[in-house]
Amino acid sequence: MDVDKDTNVSGVELTEAENELYDRQIRLWGLESQKRLRTANILISGLNGLGAEITKNIILSGVNMVKLHDDKLITEEDFCSQFLAARESLGSNRAEASLTRARALNPMVDISADTQPLKEKSSDFFKQFNVVVISGESNKELQRIDSICQELGIKFYATDVWGMFGFHYASLQKHSYVENVFKHKCISKPNEKVKYETISTPRQCEVEYPTYINWIDFDITAPKYARKLKRDGPGILLLRILQVFRSEHKRDPSYKTRESDITLLKKIRDEVLPNSSLSNEALELLFAQISPAVAVVGGVVAQEIIKVVTKMEAPHRNLFIFNPETCIGYVETIGVR
Repeated sequence: MDVDKDTNVSGVELTEAENELYDRQIRLWGLESQKRLRTANILISGLNGLGAEITKNIILSGVNMVKLHDDKLITEEDFCSQFLAARESLGSNRAEASLTRARALNPMVDISADTQPLKEKSSDFFKQFNVVVISGESNKELQRIDSICQELGIKFYATDVWGMFGFHYASLQKHSYVENVFKHKCISKPNEKVKYETISTPRQCEVEYPTYINWIDFDITAPKYARKLKRDGPGILLLRILQVFRSEHKRDPSYKTRESDITLLKKIRDEVLPNSSLSNEALELLFAQISPAVAVVGGVVAQEIIKVVTKMEAPHRNLFIFNPETCIGYVETIGVR
């Protein structure tokens, strides 16, 4: 199921209805790319607001199948940004509650729900997918799933949003893609005003992506990294603190226990990042999932998945951070020598 293998899409034909529905996309990225999307199977695990945003964009792109996975229930906190679940679904399973509106987005996509805990899923479950997207899990579980994806040749994304902060990590193994190289060619004749035209030439590229464990082992306290932190902001520090919080407390910071959780976040900061310049104010922006941040991070993740499936353009390599202080995203290369 590896989308990097030479998938034979020559035998795939779009129906008249599909050609009409995806007309603008076909004109944007070509028929072959749309055919690749038409054969792609995607797992989206974690139907919080971020998962809903990714789901919407992936379904609208015209993939073959989307599996919505979650074993958690809808809470009031979800209504900050989870637009696929109706208000009356409070207390229902998040994946199942998202099915009706998800299916209405694009009846041509096969969409189903799975409610079994992710930790009970073996490699047999994951091998049906081309791309696996996971949110809401600990680093230990993310590493386990990435290892399975490595063995099966499946593209893996870890992603999350806390308040106005978000990230995604791409573990794509050896990924091949096509990018256009643009050159300017002089087309004017002698003694004429100089004229140029832009020539576009496709170029085949291949890039190796480090596994998720490279982020787990990444030393954010290294002196040589201090300059980057000063330039890009505290995003990577926040990510490390939040993932430690999740691992230690088996949950995320909650608005219901805001003051005590800010104290816990400060404690983790002081233990994990001694002498850090990370302010207390930065730790106060990490509660619930705020719609604007969900829209940005979810849009970026979906765009990256489309790049990977269509093999058009270079995907981010490999850690994307959305800075809550500046509301600007940037990419950090982790584990590349």
